[in-house]
Amino acid sequence: MTDRIDPKRQFRATRRTFLKQAATAAALMAAARELLPYGAYAAPAVPEVTGAKLGFIALTDSAPLIIAKEKGLYEKYGVPDVEVLKQASWGATRDNMALGGENGGIDGGHILRPKVHLYSSGAVMQNKQKLPMYTLVNLNEDCQAISVAQEYADTNVQLDAGALKEAFAKKKASGKAATVAVTFPGGTHDLWMRYWLAAGGIDPNADVEVIVVPPPQMVANMKVGNMDAFCVGEPWNEQLVHQKIGFTAATTGELWFRHPEKVLGMRASFVDANPKATLAIMMAVMEAQQWCDKMENKHEMAEIVGKRQWYNVPVADIIGRIKGDINYGNGRTAAGTNLLMKFWGEKGETSYPWKSLDSWFVAENIRWGKFPGTTDIKAMVDATNRSDLWLEAAKGLGLADMPSGDSRGVETFFDGKTFDPANPSAYLDSLAIKAMV
Repeated sequence: MTDRIDPKRQFRATRRTFLKQAATAAALMAAARELLPYGAYAAPAVPEVTGAKLGFIALTDSAPLIIAKEKGLYEKYGVPDVEVLKQASWGATRDNMALGGENGGIDGGHILRPKVHLYSSGAVMQNKQKLPMYTLVNLNEDCQAISVAQEYADTNVQLDAGALKEAFAKKKASGKAATVAVTFPGGTHDLWMRYWLAAGGIDPNADVEVIVVPPPQMVANMKVGNMDAFCVGEPWNEQLVHQKIGFTAATTGELWFRHPEKVLGMRASFVDANPKATLAIMMAVMEAQQWCDKMENKHEMAEIVGKRQWYNVPVADIIGRIKGDINYGNGRTAAGTNLLMKFWGEKGETSYPWKSLDSWFVAENIRWGKFPGTTDIKAMVDATNRSDLWLEAAKGLGLADMPSGDSRGVETFFDGKTFDPANPSAYLDSLAIKAMV
């Protein structure tokens, strides 16, 4: 005898199944929107390798690499074995990049934007050996600072470095040069410090001594009197203020608003051999940038990156400036400013590696003698900047409204100087203080 199926029971079961499946699908869609509010991503083809070794320095702008690790984004995009490895200094980063991941070094990571050109040209490499590199993602804008020792508090120095000119000259006349610290020769902090001093009439090559100190060692060195001023990223300027060792004269966003800072840079050999894995790494980092940019995530971000294995820094030293709350020291504060660290922007324009911005860094390094005056700026930038890969990764993330072109246009600095990427020579000619001949 054949069992008879009750049509009503079958309908109820079918309806329950349908509703359950619909609820599951809705939950998945909601989760996808929460993870990636800018659109659904199209997973890249299977990566050639499942990981890479990425270096970072304990600076807040390395957060996207760390968040991508902590939030499982490398795994999401098919590269679960990505390692995010702390580097002792920018010099150590350079040496490990030269070794490469296969030889105990690193394949890429969080680096100062000009380092891509400094490495690729061999300018800062051992025996001038060229190390081809690519700029893949701009990690952040703004939120570095120039800080000054507490003994100069009575100068009230801020954006105008000229307030220090007499004090520095007096120190030099006494037989001991004023010392300013930066993080790497030709790097962003070196260029911010030199620009600020020169705009105030202080020649960084003649009037002060420029030294190199790793970012995590800045505060300790100022505490024992090894420098009169320094330029570094956060959280070290904020920590200096909290310890009442010095004060912030100016943030770098005040020198050049929405300036680029660090990048995800990788060895060209790794990218060329592993294009799918590279795109997967980029997508993970770019999604992390979107997460980091949300104000509601700032406190969690500070808690994560402040952990011992990452920065080993209290949340209080991180949280203020990433939200735009600036405690300059000496009673000067500003809340809710637009000087907070920016990771993504409205449509990824912060993350996009504009070639025009690379042109300024090359021009500034020509200004200070790191590159010869005959350097072909456009050729150097075109050989290293992979904005094409950024666009490909962005499409994979489901982004439709993206930055376009290679130029962000004419840039304006706090002292009124302008940089037209179509005419770098005019910019260099306009500068009164420079090392180039």
